[in-house]
Amino acid sequence: MNRFYTLLAVVLLALAAPCRTLAAAPAPDDTIVVKLPNQATMTLFVKNKAQLRELRNYKLDSLMILLDTYITQAEAAGKTSKTETVTMEFYPAKDQPGKQVPEQIRVTVRTDEGKKSDTERVDVVLGRAFGVSVVENGDDDHVSIKVGTSAIDDSTRNAQREAKRQERAARPGHSDFGIDVGLNALVNRNATTAEDFDLRPFGSRYISFNWHYLYRLGPQGSPVRLLTGPELSFNNYMFDNNRRLFNPPTGTGTVIETEPILDLDKSKLSTTTINLPLMLVLNTKNKKGNDDGFRLGAGGFAGYRLGSHTKIKYDNDGRNRKDKDRGSFNLEDFNYGLQGLVGIGGMDLFVKYNLNELFKDGRGPQAQTLSFGVTFGGI
Repeated sequence: MNRFYTLLAVVLLALAAPCRTLAAAPAPDDTIVVKLPNQATMTLFVKNKAQLRELRNYKLDSLMILLDTYITQAEAAGKTSKTETVTMEFYPAKDQPGKQVPEQIRVTVRTDEGKKSDTERVDVVLGRAFGVSVVENGDDDHVSIKVGTSAIDDSTRNAQREAKRQERAARPGHSDFGIDVGLNALVNRNATTAEDFDLRPFGSRYISFNWHYLYRLGPQGSPVRLLTGPELSFNNYMFDNNRRLFNPPTGTGTVIETEPILDLDKSKLSTTTINLPLMLVLNTKNKKGNDDGFRLGAGGFAGYRLGSHTKIKYDNDGRNRKDKDRGSFNLEDFNYGLQGLVGIGGMDLFVKYNLNELFKDGRGPQAQTLSFGVTFGGI
């Protein structure tokens, strides 16, 4: 660590040097590269000399004391951590308001398979414009100074993601947002009305926006989850063979019949429902230990129809016309059924089967809805 402190001191001293000394070096594209005696490289990216001069406002002795304190804390945390990487963030400007100190200092300590040879990284953000990065990795030392950009690199971001993953794993539950995209089919149709219910497969779409909560069942590390949370679902049933949905002026039933006059380009029934699933999910870990390995889930759902409408599209004297009618159309208000999923990584395949009829008993054709497709995001 002595070489590490020496290297950092050289960088800070270089920052405090007069701007004219650095500017004397060739600087194409506002870039200055300085080779230090210990084979380290310092790179400065500046927009103008005024930005570089602002670095003189920071007191080197105070900054070195801060860094020494924070690096010591990070080393102590790294020795007791069960992971290979520990990242700690400090905010001197908040702790010492009114003083000319950095806004943020980030220290990352990495240990290779329990060895004592650490890879250290210190990121110092001086205000919003300046950043200093110092890395020591065996004999490979690298120093970079970036003005106008962040001092955070991919390794630091990976450490942050790892810390968030560990925090998430320690919690008994977490919430996620996902989107279901798939198709609808009508099954168990009445033999006398089966032809009326013919649908265009790719026009009968299913979309659902899901705000799910997964609660771990059992101790930490258990792969079993209980999934629930609201789902806002949109079902489209696109009729084929020039058929449309009618509410006859006489009688109480809803029928699907061939349009006697118009040549329909499109004819569909759309419903919007709010659902609440309840599923048990087996969520295994992948090779890296993350909770996005193989998943298998099964359970049920219940919901309520928020609205429904029909829509037809046709040509009338060379002009495209669209007619939309809103109503209940004798559809069931409450729905319930079974559902399941299987997936890996960030994608799942889902299937949902409505146990209730689409229309109320005796008030419309007999059929049940089967939805299937792909879930993006979510668990």
